[in-house]
Amino acid sequence: MALIEVFGYLSALVIGIALGLIGGGGSILAVPALAYLFAINEKVATAYSLFIVGTSALLGGIKQHIKGYVDWRTAFVFGLPAILGVTAVRYFVVPALPEIFFSIGTFELTRRMAMFGLFGLLMFPAAYAMLKDQSLTPKMGNEGKKFNYLLILLEGLLVGGVTGLIGAGGGFLIIPALVILAKLEMKVAVGTSLIIIAFKSLFGFFLGDAFNITIDWVFLSTFTLISLGGIFIGNYLSNFINNNKLKQGFGYFIYFMAIFIFVMEFVVK
Repeated sequence: MALIEVFGYLSALVIGIALGLIGGGGSILAVPALAYLFAINEKVATAYSLFIVGTSALLGGIKQHIKGYVDWRTAFVFGLPAILGVTAVRYFVVPALPEIFFSIGTFELTRRMAMFGLFGLLMFPAAYAMLKDQSLTPKMGNEGKKFNYLLILLEGLLVGGVTGLIGAGGGFLIIPALVILAKLEMKVAVGTSLIIIAFKSLFGFFLGDAFNITIDWVFLSTFTLISLGGIFIGNYLSNFINNNKLKQGFGYFIYFMAIFIFVMEFVVK
């Protein structure tokens, strides 16, 4: 096994530990790890990431359900259009993307640059969500009891489409939507978002990618199992580590990774 592959599998463990420590964000590292440490192309890397993200989120979602922190009505209302969005993008849109979008002189915007560029852009709000005060609370009162079905459906469809393109869970988009539109408490919003992420990611992978690409199940299962093991390690370590400081540090690390992706894709190429 090459040294860079050893680092790749160690990154799988780090992804799981991050998820176990802070409850999210670690999966956003899956695409860079797959692309740069295992040299997997953009279509397959984002597909594999969906499986890794979905499986990890499902484990976390089950734990949150046991604690009573999952609102299943909201999960279905938000999750069904999200599943539709991610599946449609993975099955119809991604396979149809041209290898080269356009050329200006010697510069060519390739499919890889476009997909990873979008991924890098969305890492910035993800990092910001890690760094900012996580004190979102739903407005109560007469208006606080309304359940905005239309906006939740549209948000679910949008998040599903974004997930399909970049292969990340999109929790930084889902959680504020659940708090503001569905009026959920933060703990319930986090638990519900894990269920939504799990189902839209796994459905998108199995319905959208399994028909279009060849899956290396040995590699994907190994990477995913290592990540799941990391989650349990992270859960244990969370008893001894300051969660807020950890989130801040991880937020800055995501900023660094976003810049790294832009350098690799648009400068180094």
